[in-house]
Amino acid sequence: MARASDALGRPLGRIVGYLRSERRTLTQGFVALFISSGGDLLAGLALSFMDHQLRVLPGLIVLIPAAIGMRGNIFGALGSRFGTGINAGTFEPSVRKRGFVRSNALGAWYLTLATCLYLGLAAHAVATAFAGPTISIADFVTISIVGGVLGSVVVGTSSVGIAVLSHRRRWDLDSVSAPLVTAIGDIATLPALWIAAIFVQRFPGASPTVAVLASALCLIETVRGLRTRDALVRRIVRESIVVLFIAGTIDLFAGTIVDARLDHFLAVPALLILVPPFLEDTNALSGILASRLGSKLHLGSIEPRPFPEGLAWVDIGVNFLFALSVFFMVGFSANLVAVATGQGTPGFWTMIQISLIAGFLATCASCAVAYYSAVATFRFGWDPDNHTIPISSAVMDLVGTLCLVLVILAVGVQAHG
Repeated sequence: MARASDALGRPLGRIVGYLRSERRTLTQGFVALFISSGGDLLAGLALSFMDHQLRVLPGLIVLIPAAIGMRGNIFGALGSRFGTGINAGTFEPSVRKRGFVRSNALGAWYLTLATCLYLGLAAHAVATAFAGPTISIADFVTISIVGGVLGSVVVGTSSVGIAVLSHRRRWDLDSVSAPLVTAIGDIATLPALWIAAIFVQRFPGASPTVAVLASALCLIETVRGLRTRDALVRRIVRESIVVLFIAGTIDLFAGTIVDARLDHFLAVPALLILVPPFLEDTNALSGILASRLGSKLHLGSIEPRPFPEGLAWVDIGVNFLFALSVFFMVGFSANLVAVATGQGTPGFWTMIQISLIAGFLATCASCAVAYYSAVATFRFGWDPDNHTIPISSAVMDLVGTLCLVLVILAVGVQAHG
């Protein structure tokens, strides 16, 4: 009996010791998640105010999850690479030519232009196939490129700033970057898409010209990124571009799920407010876990095994602790914002119920996606920082949207007030 108790106590003691050693990191993760959730409520509010554009520009909602998700994919991966660089001692807070920061940021810029063009074209194809009559391909391309580039300037600058600040203050960038960058991406991209949508709506004759010129710029810069002499930039672009195209396509299908129930969301605006912070937190939780596992794989702290080992299970358990508190606050805050702005809500406890149940289901999926995408890319000899964030983020956009819609239907929400 004593031996069994000792055997149980040893791993438990190691877990407790690990949590104590990671106390500062966990605190930073909680703070970053709550800040990002609060910021994403602004994005949700912006989405609820886009109801007119969503009605008069059919198919636009298909593009929105992919456009905001792509900012998180590109710059979340950028933050993850910065985090690995900090842990490995290769990060330098400078923008010298072919330096670590400059090359990584330049790679993100080339990927931004390539994916903006791709999403505009693919969104029209997917919306036409699954959402019925839609706006023109020129409108899709214009909104995608103009909105995406405007949002990326803000997110890219913030990503570099967060990395430099984390390096100076010795924060754990793996726990801080994913939630903050994805939140900034949502906050910056939604208003940018809104501006682009208003432009298309008010100046429909200008869309073809803008689409052609912007597409030409994107193609030129994409080719430059694929053929640049900077080996690090070339590697980032070549390794990431196909994965990002796949991720963007998955996100477009997430948009079709919302489009299929768009009238329901427009009738209960609190649900629209809930969408960005809910999806951001599912992505952030997956991104935190993927980043931490990616760094541990690089450093040899864990092995790429078919089933998680002890240290990986601890990180997975921590994600559920994050999820419980975060999704309660998301449901609470979304309802509060809806009431404060006079928009329809299904009620306080219904919003909490939807957020917690859908959040738990999404977190179960996010842990599996983050672990196996990290392990798979590592086993194939790819850089997990260039693959796990886009893969896990895109899958979680689709799975998170599906979980949210299914729970909303199961609960049978009705608007109050």
